[in-house]
Amino acid sequence: MIASHLDQPGGPEDDASATPDSAGVPPDRRIIGAIDRFDRWADERVADRLRGRATADRLFYAASALGDHGLVWLILADLQALARADRWPDWLRTSGALGVESIVVNGPIKWAFRRPRPVRHTPASLPLRVPITSSFPSGHATSAFCAAALLTEADPDHRCLYYGLAVIVAWSRVHVRLHHASDVLGGAAIGAVLGMAAKRLVRLVPRESGAARRG
Repeated sequence: MIASHLDQPGGPEDDASATPDSAGVPPDRRIIGAIDRFDRWADERVADRLRGRATADRLFYAASALGDHGLVWLILADLQALARADRWPDWLRTSGALGVESIVVNGPIKWAFRRPRPVRHTPASLPLRVPITSSFPSGHATSAFCAAALLTEADPDHRCLYYGLAVIVAWSRVHVRLHHASDVLGGAAIGAVLGMAAKRLVRLVPRESGAARRG
C-alpha cells in the first residue's frame, strides 16, 4: 500500500516540513508538507472567497450533484448521439471509458491512498451526498477530464463547453469541502491520461468541426 494517508495538516510532521531548516526530514515528508500547504492556501485564499455566496453555492453544489456517478457526462454523450446518428460509436466509447474509470479510480487507486477527506467545521450550505471513499483522487475530476477529452473528439466545436464544465465540476468538490485541491489536480491528470488511453485503444473516425463541414 502507498502511504495510508496524505497527512492532515497540523501534525508534528507538518510543523517539521514547514521550518526553514528541513535537514533530516525525509523527502516524502517534505513533499507531503508542501502538498498540505498548497491545499491550505487553495482552501483559505481561493475557495473561502466564494463560499457562502448564494450564486456560487448554487452553482458548485449543483455541479457537484450532477457530477455524481458521471451523470452529467453520460447525459452529454446521450445528447451527442441523439443529435447525429454517426456518433453512437462515440457514445459507446465514452460510456465504456467512464465505467472503466469508475472501477479503476474508486477501486485500487483510492484503496492505495486512503486519504482522509477535509474536516468540515460548519454545516453544508445545501444538501450534499458525502462519499466514504478516499479523498485522493477526486473521482469527479477524473471522470470530468476523461469525458471532456472523449466528448471533444466527437464534437470539437464545443471543446470550450466540455472543458469549462469539467473545471467547474472538478472545482466544485473543493468548494463543498469534500476534496482537497491536490485531490482535484491529481484526479484531473488521471482523467486526462485515461481519456487519451481510451482514444488510442478505441480509435474512431475523426470528426470534422462544423466550420470545416460548412467550408
